[in-house]
Amino acid sequence: MRAVIADSPSLARTHLKDALAFAREHRIPVEVVETQELDNPDYARNDAMRCFHCKDELFSVLERYRQTQGFAAIAYGVNADDQGDFRPGQQAAIEHHVLAPLLDAGLTKAEIRELSQQAGLQVWDKPASACLSSRMEYGREVTAEALSVIERGEDALRDMGFRQFRVRHHGEIVRIEVAREELPRALSPDMAQKFTAVFKQLGFKFVTLDLEGFRSGSMNQLLTTEDLVRGRAHTGPSRTTDPAVT
Repeated sequence: MRAVIADSPSLARTHLKDALAFAREHRIPVEVVETQELDNPDYARNDAMRCFHCKDELFSVLERYRQTQGFAAIAYGVNADDQGDFRPGQQAAIEHHVLAPLLDAGLTKAEIRELSQQAGLQVWDKPASACLSSRMEYGREVTAEALSVIERGEDALRDMGFRQFRVRHHGEIVRIEVAREELPRALSPDMAQKFTAVFKQLGFKFVTLDLEGFRSGSMNQLLTTEDLVRGRAHTGPSRTTDPAVT
């Protein structure tokens, strides 16, 4: 077995650092490989199929790695809860014959966290995270510069003591999401002044705080019905558990 981390501008440095530290702590053999999804115009244009093109690049790189290293299969961490959202990247996994053991076991995120806590893993309650590109509004080109701005903004929120958050990039406007339980602190005049200073320095003209709070996949709410229909037609049916795979 070997853990492989795909590194690119869409991966926050703090997440890479945490993953490598976890691997060292548990003596997990790990290697970092580079992916070049930003070089693909289909990815960079950032339409509803961005995640498909990202995972297609990822699994193409991993398949070459698997062959050269002599491993039997590739597995990734999709779980049962991931079936409830628009996630075209899962179709790329199916096309590349990637195994999904957590999904095949029917495990939800809550159950995975519970099992992780029972196993004594310090990351059992780590806040959910996704690639930095998921913070970009659909239709706005994904660039390394924009991803860097998002990362620096999220680093600033972390330094302010917030735990669960997203920096959503809407061009001249930044939309800050923080967990609902953290909203009272975020709504103070003092914090508003700090937000404004940080994000205007990063180049945003307007700084906003989303009063609905943090919610995973909120950018998908901006997709039209036409986008969703076209995406699902391209990706085909969702993965179902195949006993033959397990």
